[in-house]
Amino acid sequence: MGTGTDESPATLYGPVSLGLGVLALIAAFFLGIFAILAGSLAITFGVLGLISRFNRSQCIAGLSMGAVGVLFPLSFLFAFTGGF
Repeated sequence: MGTGTDESPATLYGPVSLGLGVLALIAAFFLGIFAILAGSLAITFGVLGLISRFNRSQCIAGLSMGAVGVLFPLSFLFAFTGGF
């Protein structure tokens, strides 16, 4: 599929997803709300990048780090507040 060219904005989905995933992973230990926001954006850009088929390895790394960045603070929230 990959119909975009090298100048397409879709080429930036991988690096942006990777950067936000790293940011979410670091923030997960200190700023939970910010980690959830950055992780959600990393997941979104990672999925968009996988669909556009540019920088697939960066998209997968950003997607996985974003998921950990979202799930880590949420697990602490559920553990210390008694769930839903």
